[in-house]
Amino acid sequence: MRSPVGSQVRVWATLFGREAVRALFRHKLRSLLAALGIMIGIAAVILVVAIGKAGSERAEAQLQNLGDNLVWVEAGSRNVNGVRTGTHGTTSLTMDDAEAILREVPLITRVSPQVDSNAQVIYGDQNWNTKYRGVSPEFLDIKRWPLAEGVSFTDEDVRHAANVCLLGQTVREKLFGAANPVGQSLRIGIHPFVVIGLLEPKGPSATGQDQDDTVLMPYTTAQKKLRGKGFTWVDDIMCSAASSQTVAAATAQIVGLLRQRHQIRPDGEDDFNIRRPDELIKAQIEQSQTLALLLVSVASISLLVGGIGIMNVMLASVTQRTREIGLRLAVGAQQSAVQMQFLGEAVMLTLLGGLLGILLGVGGTYVFGRVLEWPISIPPAGIAIAFGFSIGVGIFFGFYPARRAARLDPITALRYE
Repeated sequence: MRSPVGSQVRVWATLFGREAVRALFRHKLRSLLAALGIMIGIAAVILVVAIGKAGSERAEAQLQNLGDNLVWVEAGSRNVNGVRTGTHGTTSLTMDDAEAILREVPLITRVSPQVDSNAQVIYGDQNWNTKYRGVSPEFLDIKRWPLAEGVSFTDEDVRHAANVCLLGQTVREKLFGAANPVGQSLRIGIHPFVVIGLLEPKGPSATGQDQDDTVLMPYTTAQKKLRGKGFTWVDDIMCSAASSQTVAAATAQIVGLLRQRHQIRPDGEDDFNIRRPDELIKAQIEQSQTLALLLVSVASISLLVGGIGIMNVMLASVTQRTREIGLRLAVGAQQSAVQMQFLGEAVMLTLLGGLLGILLGVGGTYVFGRVLEWPISIPPAGIAIAFGFSIGVGIFFGFYPARRAARLDPITALRYE
């Protein structure tokens, strides 16, 4: 009785034995050209998977960078009587609206009013035009923005409209270089401020704007000292929903509340608009995944073409070696052994293409990472799938030529010229 282990050893020896290797090396150029299609397909799959994964991770990081389930209420309708007003277009939002949202919309956990504009910031002989934001202490939690140095301002600073501020990293570099700005005094416009904190780097926004090019201060300070006397409204209200699943419901409740507070008729235009930047980034993630799937499909076509090429090469090999096959069958070789030998040659070809494709894919991924300046990593599953795909293509496209070789009639094959 034959041992199952022994049978398996014989199968693998037939598949990847010296006969299969010798047959491939007999026609080196033909074997290399046959493996070329598989190499390109495997490399393309690895590149697409790696770049698609990096793009999704980058978009996910931008989503986290937006804030804690951010709901952004902006003053001014996007379209009033055919005119786009937008931020600073109306004076419809007030601090009372912000307090009402926090009080009457249970799905909202934090709010921060925002007053923003541009101003010249001066320190010594250095100056920089940047954007200031008057906010409440909750703003840092809403935006998930930690401090690198110092402390944040407090509710007491808000009540007293204190001249204190937090600097973004870009402003710090322009005014102070690498020095620590905490405790230093500077001027914003004509007003002196004390720097009490330095924000962690946040990087560009989803639209490419430098979020670190900013100065944060109490919103009352921005209203009373930078905007001027009689300025009581706010430009935006930044809100944080209880969870990502409740953002849509919270948005609907805010719309209903503000329309009621602003006494807007049922058929009237809103005098505010609500932005959800997460929708833009989620759409980018979905587009990235769709594009990656499309590119994988295109790469799979290359694998299909490569597989057809290997089938053609194996059919040509069967034709060239017809007399050899007939002789082996005539002296007692089993059809299964002949079939396994040719199948092994096909699998060896695809594995050669797969290995070259993995090397090309890894190298291409490194180059794309340097060019795009993205931290691109190759998922181990991608390489494993590449190996599995190589073997699968070899078996699928090598089966028919191998089967044809095994079923040759020995007498007819020996007479073949």
